[in-house]
Amino acid sequence: MKLIIAMIQPHKLPDVKKALFKNEIHKMTVTNVLGCGQQKGFTETYRGVITEVNLLKKVRLEIAVNEEFVEPTINAIKKGAYTGNIGDGKIFVLNLARCIRIRTGQEGKNAIG
Repeated sequence: MKLIIAMIQPHKLPDVKKALFKNEIHKMTVTNVLGCGQQKGFTETYRGVITEVNLLKKVRLEIAVNEEFVEPTINAIKKGAYTGNIGDGKIFVLNLARCIRIRTGQEGKNAIG
């Protein structure tokens, strides 16, 4: 079992979801977050005042999958989030020690579904 965390650009979320659904991956958690990476933000002028914006809007996806869905999930995220420009995002893959479905008490692979 793995937990896949992806940070992507907000406008690419529909494309990523479409690619995930195409690969039979329907369960995910989506959160709006702020962050910066290699982009390092930008500066803008508002009413004559220069403001540095270094925390950019991103979307964080969290997807728990069984081993056979790890690569299809990663490939779908890469396909949906890709623009070729700096700021496309990152994917993190973590070992998931335990998963429990609250409603049924199922654990492990069966709890992820």
